[in-house]
Amino acid sequence: MKAAVLFKPNEPLQVVECELDPPKANEVRVRMRASGVCQSDWHILNGDWPSPMPIVPGHEAAGEILDCGPGVTTVKPGDHVIFSFRSHCGRCRYCTQGRSVLCIGYANVPPGTLNDGTLRLKHKGQGLHQMARIGTFAEQVVVPEEMVVPIRKDMPWPQAALVGCCVATGVGAVTRHARIEAGSTVLVIGCGGVGLNAIQGAMISGARTIIAADILDNKLEMARTFGATHTINTAKDNDAAKKVKEITGLGVDYSFDAVSVGATQALAFDALAPGGHAVAVGISAATVKAQYSPMMMVFGEKTVSGTFYGSVRPNLDFPALVDHYMNRKLNIDDLISRTYRLDEINEGFRRMMGGEVARGVVVFD
Repeated sequence: MKAAVLFKPNEPLQVVECELDPPKANEVRVRMRASGVCQSDWHILNGDWPSPMPIVPGHEAAGEILDCGPGVTTVKPGDHVIFSFRSHCGRCRYCTQGRSVLCIGYANVPPGTLNDGTLRLKHKGQGLHQMARIGTFAEQVVVPEEMVVPIRKDMPWPQAALVGCCVATGVGAVTRHARIEAGSTVLVIGCGGVGLNAIQGAMISGARTIIAADILDNKLEMARTFGATHTINTAKDNDAAKKVKEITGLGVDYSFDAVSVGATQALAFDALAPGGHAVAVGISAATVKAQYSPMMMVFGEKTVSGTFYGSVRPNLDFPALVDHYMNRKLNIDDLISRTYRLDEINEGFRRMMGGEVARGVVVFD
């Protein structure tokens, strides 16, 4: 089998032949069908997120169960599954509260390994780490059982893959984390895959005004097709927060920052109305610091929070999001700008970083 491997940060991925050990207890082997090209993968590639090397990136994916190790009860060979990139033990304080994305049950397990601390993938005898314990830029993977969620078999593979990250994160940030009220005013900063789905989440929730902000006009045009009522090009408008208040009067009730750099976090805070709630959705580099006024947080009773993975509950939310797509309540088709073969993976990242796509997807034969 083949996998796209990062041997050193800031080098191209290399598609190489690999060996894959069979699944152990409570593990499954999955044939990959589709895997999205995401900004989080790029943070691994460029060294923003220090990671063990060599590593197979990829975390937004769907595939078919090939076989199961001893003790697996939730899936069987032939099942179609979406990968959850957050392992959860089911026993820690957060799992028992229904907040599995905050699981601490494997906190002492080395990153990039499976739950037992060992590796399944090898290249010329050298062990390969798997991003988020799944590493989906590979033709096959072995992963912990709890990191795959079974779904209906009539869901198309590329669309299913996107449910595993950008759809769940964007929609969940609005519906699971912020739980916005119908009639709310909303600002979404960054109109890539996650931001477009935050816009969809706001529309599904009945938001009255949905403002999309980005530096690229083509992204803003796409935002309108996903439900934005107004758009702001922050590269052209010197005071985007003022523009937001011109549109809404006092500012927005909720803002969602899908970029999470200093300037966008400042905008997310400054554009709030009194009593508003700013949500950090995108994951920044480790060195980025938030930029907003604690004094104005107090006087304006503003709330700032973060959401990881949209605060979703994968076992509940993934099948529901799939049903929303199949019932035409959720637009995933228009998120997919391009598809690639595995050996075109570096082109996929080039186009993503050039702002040419909403989402690119690697499709496997």
